[in-house]
Amino acid sequence: MAAKIKRTDQVQVLTGKDRGRRGEVRQVLGDQDRAIVTGVNMIKKHQRSGGPERPGGIIDMEAPIQLSNLAVVCRSCDQAARVGFRVLEDGRKVRFCKKCNEAID
Repeated sequence: MAAKIKRTDQVQVLTGKDRGRRGEVRQVLGDQDRAIVTGVNMIKKHQRSGGPERPGGIIDMEAPIQLSNLAVVCRSCDQAARVGFRVLEDGRKVRFCKKCNEAID
């Protein structure tokens, strides 16, 4: 099955405390249907010191967010849009924006 949201996609949060915020997908956790988005769903983690290279304390980090709460932002129309799939004449399968009908890289 092809993924509608991939790493390095620009996405917008649809629901939750960060609704409307945009960020880049850093990692997709496919087995959990979640993604880690830069600057979205920030939590505070109490971390133990791991020596001089990793100091202890309270750190801010991104928590995974459900894929159903994210929408891909189309580069051509700059809106959060639903994603469809299309097979081109040369046999490649590409994603496309259902609002402006343009291919998403």
